Amino acid sequence: MNRYLITISLLTLSNVFMTFAWYAHLKNLADKPWIVAAFLSWGVALFEYLLQVPANRIGFEVMNLGQLKILQEVITLTVFVPFAIFYMKEKLTWDYLWAGLCILGAVFFIMRAKLTG
Repeated sequence: MNRYLITISLLTLSNVFMTFAWYAHLKNLADKPWIVAAFLSWGVALFEYLLQVPANRIGFEVMNLGQLKILQEVITLTVFVPFAIFYMKEKLTWDYLWAGLCILGAVFFIMRAKLTG
């Protein structure tokens, strides 16, 4: 399988775990002490790291560090927006679009050399 696709797939799965580790406790554990949420989040984050570390190693074989980081941010926003809307029941606002456009600009500039050959 293509190293780009492997990287994107692993980072996407990693981001699902990361998003839940970082934010799901705000909904599910709001009545628990923060230390309980922290330890449970660390447990979820373990699965994130088990996917993220190999993803970054594979991705670094075909991308530079900046490209890998911007790819991560695109994936993060792609995972976060549906999480915020469907799981956390946040209202979709124009700010999500503007943030997405900024990220697309970052993708263009960091990938420009590869895009233009």
